[in-house]
Amino acid sequence: MTYAISDIHGEYEKLLKMLEKISFSSKDTLYILGDSVDRGQRPIDLIRYLMTLPNVFHLWGNHDIMAYSVLRHLSVEITEENAETHLDPEILNMYFDWLLDGGGTTSSQFTRLSSEEREWALEYFEEFLPYEDITVNGRRFILAHASFDNFSPDRELDSYTLDELTAAPLDPEKEYFDAALVIVGHTPTLSINGKAEIYKGNNSLFIDCGAAFGGRLACLCLDTLEEFYI
Repeated sequence: MTYAISDIHGEYEKLLKMLEKISFSSKDTLYILGDSVDRGQRPIDLIRYLMTLPNVFHLWGNHDIMAYSVLRHLSVEITEENAETHLDPEILNMYFDWLLDGGGTTSSQFTRLSSEEREWALEYFEEFLPYEDITVNGRRFILAHASFDNFSPDRELDSYTLDELTAAPLDPEKEYFDAALVIVGHTPTLSINGKAEIYKGNNSLFIDCGAAFGGRLACLCLDTLEEFYI
């Protein structure tokens, strides 16, 4: 079976319970549509666990991008040669903005890793995908974290930037790709219709059900469109 989950946000225990609930095995495939870090209590534990699963494919989310950008800079050894230039005001402002946006738990856990573990984690981030275009049981799915900003039916998928895929929310009233179902996270369904359940709008499915905001972690089986919740 092929599954999709989004916006776990450090809710490590919820993910473990979800994988148990769907009886996830080495024969299955899981796509995580971004934002596994920040906000929740165990984001780095979550990343370390995902690194052990070769059948899990992770897409970039806006929180992943911010975390990676900051942590990559902070992981560089400060020397006399780079002390005045490496941590410039722009990076420091980015760091403080990240902390204000829920990055505190990620930062705290990351600093407790060994230098070797830090590098492994950062290299795992570098394997993240911008989007995915797959066919399951004859049905085409286009997966992204947030949206296809500046959408045009004539644009090639590869032309969308990471910012266009991870920043702006998808419009639930707008129809995007005619011959594909679009699956995104990023926008908690609680903010769409007040319900912590997968929201269907036109040919789009929103699967961020607010796991880190008092909602639920959602999982969608692409083979059957069955929904699971923790």
